[in-house]
Amino acid sequence: MRLLILGGTEFVGRAVTEAALARGWETTVFHRGRHAPPPGVAELLGDRTAEGGLAALAGVAEPGDGSYTWDLVVDTWSGAPSAVRDAARLLSGRAARYTYVSSRSVYAYPTPAGLPEDGPLVEGASPDADGDVPYALAKRGGELAVLDAFGDRALLGRAGLIIGPWENVGRLPWWLTRIARGGPVLAPGTPGVDLQYIDVRDLAGWLLDASEEGLHGPYNLVSRPGHTTMGGLLNACVRATGSDAELRWTDAGRILAAGVEPWTDLPVWLPPGELYDALHQGDVRRAYGAGLRCRPVEETVADTWAWLREIGGTAPQRADRPLKGIDPATEAKLLAG
Repeated sequence: MRLLILGGTEFVGRAVTEAALARGWETTVFHRGRHAPPPGVAELLGDRTAEGGLAALAGVAEPGDGSYTWDLVVDTWSGAPSAVRDAARLLSGRAARYTYVSSRSVYAYPTPAGLPEDGPLVEGASPDADGDVPYALAKRGGELAVLDAFGDRALLGRAGLIIGPWENVGRLPWWLTRIARGGPVLAPGTPGVDLQYIDVRDLAGWLLDASEEGLHGPYNLVSRPGHTTMGGLLNACVRATGSDAELRWTDAGRILAAGVEPWTDLPVWLPPGELYDALHQGDVRRAYGAGLRCRPVEETVADTWAWLREIGGTAPQRADRPLKGIDPATEAKLLAG
């Protein structure tokens, strides 16, 4: 297999690149040159947001004989959908298939629990949108751009919460770092609350398998509800770090009354309600029927902690995402009761 990954140096893109290399695939990375790709890839440099930024891709001759330069393109773009539109149009004659890493945010809100892939989608998304586009509209616009250029050669991976090694968003790394410090730790809500997420390596592996098998259309890509719980995740953090942390489970109402923001101040966690149903109660039967398998939470947490230690304990942070984690003074006040 000949893979072109648009990005390929950070988090999801990095995981896809590593998975492809492990399979012995011929892998080309198109990126801006800000981060080094894994050894063993071919590189094309360009900034898809700049005028003429796709020149390196355009310079790769279109075969013109019914064959393709690449068997598969994987695109993780989450900005303005016009960038996806331009790349997909350019590559439609150069690549056999196009896999776009989308998001379950494309579903119209409120998203009821158990919503499958044919549920209502956000309105107003356009593949031609440029500039600062809200996340849900950007991802849906990206989907539309890929479908327009590739049709039934397009696979749409609607991922939910993604965690694991190389994370540059700050969710699991924050919990690991906080728990590693030890002592009383504010644990939100109740430990038995179900979580849905996907290890970035399971996501990458499934995307490559599904593309190789010729699957197309949308798939919700997260673990089954109940794959783990908030307690399962945090207890795995305690075990992985070997700390003396004491999880203090605290009523959600008290936490919210203190002005703490779910998902950002206390990453991963959401109190019961519409947003919880949308992010942690999705229907994933289609993906599991197509081979999705999710590793145990203990493995994801332990491997992420090992990676954090390898890089000196500080995870990379995307500039376009807010920092995660509760203010220590607020946590101390809530722990004091």
